[in-house]
Amino acid sequence: MKVQLTKLAHARSGDKGDTANVGVIALREGFYPLLVREVTEARVKEHFKGIVKGDVERFELPNLGALNFLLHESLDGGGTVSLMTDAQGKTFSTALLRMYIEISDDESSKLGLT
Repeated sequence: MKVQLTKLAHARSGDKGDTANVGVIALREGFYPLLVREVTEARVKEHFKGIVKGDVERFELPNLGALNFLLHESLDGGGTVSLMTDAQGKTFSTALLRMYIEISDDESSKLGLT
């Protein structure tokens, strides 16, 4: 079954130069292992295809139930030099939460998502 990240997490984003920073925080402790398994650097890079021109780095924060992503070369130079609508990366969190992940029906049932 496919589940949108909005059902599993909330997120916050910002920037530093040409790098967007997106933190994804599990809504419940039981959701964190799904995030670790499914929200990979490769999946995030694919989700932002055409926007993130550099690497995607992921940092795990298990004590917070969170993942932090750095999306390099994603802001067309950054807020002070870019003509992008969102050159400071404020909407990247909402965009990432629109991503779908696959979970089994059994997992969905155990986590109360059905």
